[in-house]
Amino acid sequence: MSAVFDTNPATAAPIEGYRPVAPVVERDGATAVVDADHVYYRELNEAIQQLVADGVRDLTIRGVNGQRYIGNGLTETDLRIRIQGVPGQDLGMFLGGPVIDVDTNAQDGVGNTMESGEICVHGSAGDVVGYGMRGGRILIRGDAGYRVGIHMKQYQNQLPEVIIGGKARDFFGEYMAGGRLVLLDLNSQLAGPALGNYTGTGMHGGEIFVRGTVDACLCGREVGVVPATPEQLETIRPLVTRYCEAFGADADGIMSQTFTRIAPVSSRPYGNLYCSM
Repeated sequence: MSAVFDTNPATAAPIEGYRPVAPVVERDGATAVVDADHVYYRELNEAIQQLVADGVRDLTIRGVNGQRYIGNGLTETDLRIRIQGVPGQDLGMFLGGPVIDVDTNAQDGVGNTMESGEICVHGSAGDVVGYGMRGGRILIRGDAGYRVGIHMKQYQNQLPEVIIGGKARDFFGEYMAGGRLVLLDLNSQLAGPALGNYTGTGMHGGEIFVRGTVDACLCGREVGVVPATPEQLETIRPLVTRYCEAFGADADGIMSQTFTRIAPVSSRPYGNLYCSM
């Protein structure tokens, strides 16, 4: 049976086939396994929050099938969550320290407004990955959807980073204000160029690195599209190395190839549209 949820927050009641009861939990000290099969997202997340509050630091969640908000707001830096299945919207929203590992794909909003920690997706992810992300790291082995990195930002030593092994759709880095996006175009199931249209539209901070060359016609007017220098590539080497550790690739081989750097040409791309009093 596929996961079907009531998406209206005003009613938000379980659909037939999903149990409004607590999931089955197997626990051994600081380690626990949760069975999420046919468990509604509210009961699942309540169980997760309680286990973490009670000291669980190694948590496996089995049978995940579209339940949303998993890991939201957790701040325990020593917590690791392993998800078996496909989590729903807003995985790791407001995440502040834990590591979340997904063994297949993830839906939209991975790492929404994330503060710190790491989310590792061993398949592909949907739209708006890293929306408003302010710190931490997201690794995606395959492809990602539309508006990845929209409104990403950084403050002082908080540097959000997203690396995608495949391709991405339109509006990559839209209104990006800080951080790094890296697109490798290696493990893709999509046809065409690595990027969609309107890359960097409204971008006024941060930088984007794409393996290979990029046609400037795919990018917004607000950015410059140039070959990355060896010095600039060194700034992404640790992120590429971490990606290769997670998914089994050759970091030196990837880093020896040509990359394109996309960066804003102005910190106020729409300044001429406004007037001051």
